[in-house]
Amino acid sequence: MAHMIAKNSIHTLTITALNDQAQGLGMLDGIPIIVEQALPGERIEVKIIKVTPIYLVGKLCSVLAPAQDRTQPFCQVFTRCGGCRLQHLSYPAQLDFKTDLARAQVSQVKELQTVRIHTTIGMDSPFHYRNKALYPVGLRQDKIVMGFYATHSHEIIEHPVCGIQDARIDRVMAHIRQFLECSRISIYDETQHSGLLRHVLVRIGMRSGEIMVVLVINGRDLPDKDRFISSLTHTMPEIKSLSLNCNQEKTNVILGIENRVIFGKYTIRDELGEFQFDISPSSFYQINPRQTEMLYRKAVEYAALSGKETVVDLYCGIGTISCFLACQAQQVYGIEAVESAVHDARNNAALNALKNIEFLQGEAEERLRELADRDVRPEVVVVDPPRKGCEQSVLDAIIAMQPQRMVYVSCAPKTLVRDLGYLARNGMQPLEIQPIDLFPHTTHVECVTRIERKDR
Repeated sequence: MAHMIAKNSIHTLTITALNDQAQGLGMLDGIPIIVEQALPGERIEVKIIKVTPIYLVGKLCSVLAPAQDRTQPFCQVFTRCGGCRLQHLSYPAQLDFKTDLARAQVSQVKELQTVRIHTTIGMDSPFHYRNKALYPVGLRQDKIVMGFYATHSHEIIEHPVCGIQDARIDRVMAHIRQFLECSRISIYDETQHSGLLRHVLVRIGMRSGEIMVVLVINGRDLPDKDRFISSLTHTMPEIKSLSLNCNQEKTNVILGIENRVIFGKYTIRDELGEFQFDISPSSFYQINPRQTEMLYRKAVEYAALSGKETVVDLYCGIGTISCFLACQAQQVYGIEAVESAVHDARNNAALNALKNIEFLQGEAEERLRELADRDVRPEVVVVDPPRKGCEQSVLDAIIAMQPQRMVYVSCAPKTLVRDLGYLARNGMQPLEIQPIDLFPHTTHVECVTRIERKDR
């Protein structure tokens, strides 16, 4: 009966819940409706912008009776930028939302009903936490635009400042924009696959203060290169690394394979806890170092190490978690598919004088079999997979090793509970989940899970 409600018609309704994308949910004449930026308990006026046989989509026109948890967004482009979806929700309520996300996913798997889910650990000050930003660059009416993409779009939304990233990134981008406006550097057009500058990547070492800038270009070199280097580094002497990333493919993949240093070092250095890490342009390095340290310490706590254990760290990246584990384990084996990440991981272990870590490059399942063939029998396995979670073959290889404990670090509750359910059905029992807010004002949440073998 959805067709009985006309597109562009105006209606009043009450929002009853949020979905996992923080969209408001309600009912209109018995038909489910989705409304962006509306909160539970609010009485709102909406304009119908999409009609389907089974649901409606409404655009928020006005809030007639606001929820107690509604707050004023701190960003002027909040309603347009695709970066943050929860700025209109008070921070304590954001943490509740993320705890509920984890609980809702766990409740759908019968083997996980006894798992304890802790409340989400938040930040004292949930602002300016990001150490990395990636800006698309484009042209609009012959004017340079730099910003973030709108939701489900390649429209670039400009903003002079971003309240969730380190303020030094705003300064770098302001200077680059100023330079581009009077330079010979052409701007990439993704429809024509022409022009040079595609993206700008900025990384900050939050403790070291070192800054890395990477220009992603549709070419091999940069006009006005020397003047660009001189101008940027004179304005911001904290910049220790300037690189060109060459990406001449017609693709939505942002970074190309080749990085060419044009000033300073290939890496910048930062610290997590008592450890130092060198970070390269393509390194995966968590974007919120304050919460990352808490995340890693929770993972070590759940590993329950006495100093005698052998630990396998799957999807180890540049070796961050491995270093935290190595201080309390006898031996750590880190496994990572990306060759450049393994190179960085080995360097980071040496940088921290950790001699009880061995890094193996290759697919997780294959390297686990190799360790088994070497008669390596880990007491603890730690996994930190990408959003898609672990392949079943990887879980089977872990189960075959019969570790006493597992720690599962996840950025995607849906794939986390899928994998936890499989482990629970195969002798590995999840016991507790600790959500940690690494991404305030967004819908993302990181979870750390403690798992033990059932026959212990």
